[in-house]
Amino acid sequence: MLLYMSNIRQENPSTPLHSVSVAGVVVREDGRVLAIKRADNGAWEPPGGVLELAEAPEDGVRREVYEETGIKVQVDRLTGVYKNTSRGIVALVFRCRAEGGHEQLSDEAVAVEWLSPGEVTSRMAEVYAVRVTDALLDGAPRVRAHDGRRLARGA
Repeated sequence: MLLYMSNIRQENPSTPLHSVSVAGVVVREDGRVLAIKRADNGAWEPPGGVLELAEAPEDGVRREVYEETGIKVQVDRLTGVYKNTSRGIVALVFRCRAEGGHEQLSDEAVAVEWLSPGEVTSRMAEVYAVRVTDALLDGAPRVRAHDGRRLARGA
C-alpha cells in the first residue's frame, strides 16, 4: 500500500495524502457521554486516534477507546465523517455502548469523565462538540468539513 501511494505521489505530486482517525462517542443509558481531557493540549474530546494501516475502523475505535479510557465498547454505527481541511485528517466517528472495563487515566488522557450533552458543548471545542451532538441524533451519518477550529459554512 505504501509503495502504491508513493507511486501515486511521484506520478502526480499534487495528489493529497490524508490521515484517517477514528473516535468513539460512548453513550451511557443515562445519556452521558465518555470524554477525555487530552494530556498534550488539555482539550476535552471524545476518545480516539489514528487508524492503523491494517485495522478495520470498528476495531480501531474499540482499541482507541480502551487504550485511552479503560472502557471496552460495542460499536453501534457510523455517525459522521469529518475532514480537517487544514491538516488533511479525515475522522470517522462511531456511536458506541460501554460493555465493560472501568475508567482509568492513560498517557493520552489526564482526565476521563462522563459528560452531559450540555457539558459537552461547554467544555469541548466546536469541531469536537458537533461530533458528539451528531452522534446523539438518529438518521444518516453527517459529513462535515472544518479548519481545525470552526465548521465550514454549510457543514
